Amino acid sequence: MNELELKYGCNPNQKPARIFMRDGGELPITALNGRPGYINLLDALNAWQLVKELKEATGMAAATSFKHVSPTSAAVGLPLSANLKKACFVDDMPGLDDSPLACAYARARGTDRLCSFGDWAALSDVCDVTTAKLVEHEVSDGIIAPGYTKEALDILKGKRNGNYNIVQIDPDYVPAPQETKEVFGITFEQGRNEFKIGPHLLENVVTANRELPESAKRDLIVALITLKYTQSNSVCYAVDGQAIGVGAGQQSRIHCTRLAGGKADTWHLRQHPKVLALPFLPMLGRPDRDNAIDSYINGNEEDICQDGVWQKYFICRPEPLTPQEARAWLDNLKNVVLGSDAFFPFPDNIERARRSGVRYVAEPGGSIRDDLVISKCNDYDMVMAFTGMRLFHH
Repeated sequence: MNELELKYGCNPNQKPARIFMRDGGELPITALNGRPGYINLLDALNAWQLVKELKEATGMAAATSFKHVSPTSAAVGLPLSANLKKACFVDDMPGLDDSPLACAYARARGTDRLCSFGDWAALSDVCDVTTAKLVEHEVSDGIIAPGYTKEALDILKGKRNGNYNIVQIDPDYVPAPQETKEVFGITFEQGRNEFKIGPHLLENVVTANRELPESAKRDLIVALITLKYTQSNSVCYAVDGQAIGVGAGQQSRIHCTRLAGGKADTWHLRQHPKVLALPFLPMLGRPDRDNAIDSYINGNEEDICQDGVWQKYFICRPEPLTPQEARAWLDNLKNVVLGSDAFFPFPDNIERARRSGVRYVAEPGGSIRDDLVISKCNDYDMVMAFTGMRLFHH
């Protein structure tokens, strides 16, 4: 099959819509179930590239959660702590620790649960039963993987009344070295971004502290590969083999750093004992629990602990999480890494990153204020490497 007709394009008025191979060859993907849409497939193909590259760079199973052509997170298959399992709603999944792929998916899907609502998932390896059972319980538009076991495929086909989008991709497919797209009737052409991200990018350490442990190198590789497939401008916080905060598509880099830092903080605060002990109503679904947790942590539009409000979510009124308690918990977050798709133009980004536990930084360098950014890192005994490579993505 060299063409797949779509229901419509980005919006319902954009018809007709299709994907096809310009050279007349076979599409490298097959829709095993459902009817994926235009944005679904943009997510799927970008997400697949991310997990494929992440596995090649680390040698570990990888997963990502995509929404509107940017990852909410990406992760490799390291086991989860007991608290992280509870925070990700996977503490009741038998056999989780035995499946690195399921661990990677649990981490990626559980990082930014509000943004992953209705996401597209991508897996580096053949989807197994444990991973399929995790996907089964989440609100998701679809999944892409190089294959599925029979039982896993049967589980996934049962989602969304049998209409869940399941796409299989040929893992050996290699696209043409030149890529094109049209904007306003004008064709743009460029070479594909085939730049390989690995430990060699982290050799140019420019700070006084030059100690970069292997765990930090791994996490910086996770962050940088995540950024390679994130709408620019973008920054990414990562720790323990997973992206914990992605700031995507902001015109100002400090806004990226603040946005991603807030997401990283929320990820960590979801593991606070008060949050893990929230007395939810038994029938309250995961999306409502996610919204309630976010309000409890961040004090959003409604006071979740206010009389007349808490009754909608909890068996009894929870004790609020005070700013002092939140700050004390965040101060325990250590050894976080920060990657940026372009240089930091001002040291304020480092100042904000420090508040979210950042100790290791990778950015291209090249700003006229590099010396100020390096000096700020030195003030906090951080380690920073200049990669020399910009990672813009649009």
